[in-house]
Amino acid sequence: MMILCVSDILNSEQLERIRTALDSGRFEDGRNTAGWHARLVKNNEQMTTANGTADALRADVEKALTAHPLFQMAVRPAKMTPILFSRYREGMTYGNHVDDPVMGRGAGRLRTDISFTLFLDDPDSYDGGELVTDTTAGEQSYKLPAGAAVIYPSSTLHRVEPVTRGQRRVAIGWIQSTIRDPAQREVLFDLDTARRQLFEREGKSAEFDLLTKSLANLQRFWAEI
Repeated sequence: MMILCVSDILNSEQLERIRTALDSGRFEDGRNTAGWHARLVKNNEQMTTANGTADALRADVEKALTAHPLFQMAVRPAKMTPILFSRYREGMTYGNHVDDPVMGRGAGRLRTDISFTLFLDDPDSYDGGELVTDTTAGEQSYKLPAGAAVIYPSSTLHRVEPVTRGQRRVAIGWIQSTIRDPAQREVLFDLDTARRQLFEREGKSAEFDLLTKSLANLQRFWAEI
C-alpha cells in the first residue's frame, strides 16, 4: 500500500487566498455527504458547493494538484470528484471509516481508487486533527504543513482525530486512476522516479530511453481508459 506525502502543492499566496475565501464562506453539516454508516462517526463542516466562490476555489486547487509532477506520477488520474473543503472546529472529529467505492452521478460517476487530503492551515495553528490511517504496518498519523497533501488508497480504513484547539481546514477529493491496481501504480511510480533521477544525473542516455520505453509499455498493458 503506497501512501505518499506531497509538499508544496499550494504556495503561500494561494493558501492565503483560499483561507480568506473560507473565512467568509458558508458551511453545512458534513454528514450531508456521508454514507449511512459514516454519518454515525462524522462530525465536521463542509463548504456549500452551490456558489461561485466554491467553484473558483475548486478549480484553483485542482489545477495546482494536476500540475504537480509527483502527484501525476503517483495518481495517474482518469477522473476526479469535485473537491470538497472541510472544516473541523474544536471538538469535531471523524471516526474510523472507509470511503465509498463509487461516487458521483451520471457522467461524473467514478470508482474511488485514491483519496487525498490537502492541508490548508499551518499545523501549529491547531491541536489534534491528525489524519490516521490503519495499515498492515500499524497506524500512521499525518498532520502536514499547509500546502502539502497526503495521498492514500481509498480502500484504507482511516479517521481524523478530534481538534482540541483552533480549526483544521482541508481540501479533499477522490480519484479514479488510469491504473486500477495499487501495486501496479507503485511499480510505475518507482520506475518513473528512477527514470527521472537518471535523467538528472546523465541526461538523455540509452538507459534512460529503455526505462522510458518500459514505463510507456507497462502503462499500455495496465491502463484502463
